[in-house]
Amino acid sequence: MRVSVTEAKGQLTELVRRAEAGDEIILTRHGHAAVRLVPVKTVIDARSRKALIDSVRASAAEKRTAGPGAARSQDFLYDDEGLPG
Repeated sequence: MRVSVTEAKGQLTELVRRAEAGDEIILTRHGHAAVRLVPVKTVIDARSRKALIDSVRASAAEKRTAGPGAARSQDFLYDDEGLPG
């Protein structure tokens, strides 16, 4: 289905619904194809999901650095006498 951008403004909700249902929606500008509406694939199988989680965990572990302990995390707020700096 081809729809001009101007026409699409008034029927966006319906066009999105149709794209989600599998219809090919092409928005045109001056008679030429400009954009295609496609649904976002949100279903991830268990194997892909596990691989993604493992990848994120590995990336986070690489970036982790040792910092000050929680007991000293706000020391920069106070001077040597313990008063707000």
